[in-house]
Amino acid sequence: MTEIILSILAGLVLFLFAVNSLSDTIQNAVGENAKKWILRFTSNTFSAIITGTLVTTLLDSSSAVIIITIIFVNSRLLTFKQAMGIVLGANIGTTISSQIIAMDVGKYSPILLLIGFVLLFVSKSDKINNTGKIILYFGVLFFGLFTMENAVEPLKDNPAFLEWLAKTEKPITGSLIGAFVTLIIQSSSATVGMAIILSKKGLLSLAGGVSVMLGAELGTCSDTLLATIKGSRQAIKTGLFHLTFNFLSIVIGLALFTPFLNLVKWISQNAPIERAVANAHMIFNIAGVLVFVWFVPLFEKVLNKLLPEK
Repeated sequence: MTEIILSILAGLVLFLFAVNSLSDTIQNAVGENAKKWILRFTSNTFSAIITGTLVTTLLDSSSAVIIITIIFVNSRLLTFKQAMGIVLGANIGTTISSQIIAMDVGKYSPILLLIGFVLLFVSKSDKINNTGKIILYFGVLFFGLFTMENAVEPLKDNPAFLEWLAKTEKPITGSLIGAFVTLIIQSSSATVGMAIILSKKGLLSLAGGVSVMLGAELGTCSDTLLATIKGSRQAIKTGLFHLTFNFLSIVIGLALFTPFLNLVKWISQNAPIERAVANAHMIFNIAGVLVFVWFVPLFEKVLNKLLPEK
């Protein structure tokens, strides 16, 4: 059992290291361009949503995009209204990583590791070095997932672990577990990734995977709220909007859990369960944005009244 836990921890550390390193490396490589896109294409809510989606897909971290947005709001480069659109878009962009994780690319990670290492080793060009780093970190990320996937295999025969996983069948309990795990490891992508892996290995049902995914959406708000500490009123409102949007989406998701699960099954058809969990993540986040985008003016009005500038 100790060996299994250590292997899972090793895989998780590799995954988290790769996510953070990827985000930092890509920000360094296209950081100024990303900032220009955010500042230029946020004239209205819908263009802000598209910008948030694209930048999050590029940086592979909704938290990084929302934190950058909070910094911009704090610096008065963006308004609170523009920031709300970016936050909604970031929630869509983060679902791309779960689709990639469900593709079973872990077994090809050594190829990415080799290509990335060779580019770093043979080239002195900064541009090629950055490309090498990005490929290498993607390899580390997928190898981390591959390590966790192999580590959980023996847990199929562990009664205590199976009993604990059975608790995720209850939507509220599963969501609390997902939120707690995300709060500890500070990465909703890692939590959803683990749910996909456990589902693939037959350790987690579709209902359990979706419950954990819902909780991960709430847990991811913690680091963006931390970014608002000592920030302006506009920045604080951005963090509160992210929390409120995610919380209300989860409440609706839990209230309509069975119909939502049936919708995911219908859309996924005969797809493997890991693909269905990834689809649930994408459908939930896109549906949440499509519902709440019409209430952005109301959110703005309420939060402006609760936290006036003076």
